[in-house]
Amino acid sequence: MTWIKPSFLWMMYRSGWATKENQECILAIKIKREGLAWALENSCLAHYDHTRHSSNKEWQNALKRSPVRIQWDPEKDIFLQPLPYRSIQIGLWGIAVEKYVSEWIADIEDITAQCKHIYQLIKNGQTDLAKDLLPVENYYPLANSIAEKIDATAGPGQ
Repeated sequence: MTWIKPSFLWMMYRSGWATKENQECILAIKIKREGLAWALENSCLAHYDHTRHSSNKEWQNALKRSPVRIQWDPEKDIFLQPLPYRSIQIGLWGIAVEKYVSEWIADIEDITAQCKHIYQLIKNGQTDLAKDLLPVENYYPLANSIAEKIDATAGPGQ
């Protein structure tokens, strides 16, 4: 499974600011909007939710058929501490990975040096300067049907 993790700080948490073994290189991968739309439209929540699925069996069947899994993990602050809201994680497999690799990728940039620079600023107590260097992350507007399907109805920061 390949994961799309749109949150920069969540990725810094996951990679330890590019210091964890086998996670020393951070790539910013820009994908086409239509690719993300396809992924969300063809997704299934990675966990059973009785308010969205008629039964556990129905959810398990949907999960087996879906090439995209959605999960929500606590967002992180600049010190990599959990925040009271969640960030989306988009897991791809099968045809979704093929589409991602062959159709959706618009640009790849190695941002490892930038990540390590921001981390050094934090370690040196220059948090405000580090915050100024964080990438801008915008709220992604969703159709109500997709927001409901992936449990994203609360909106940004909630």
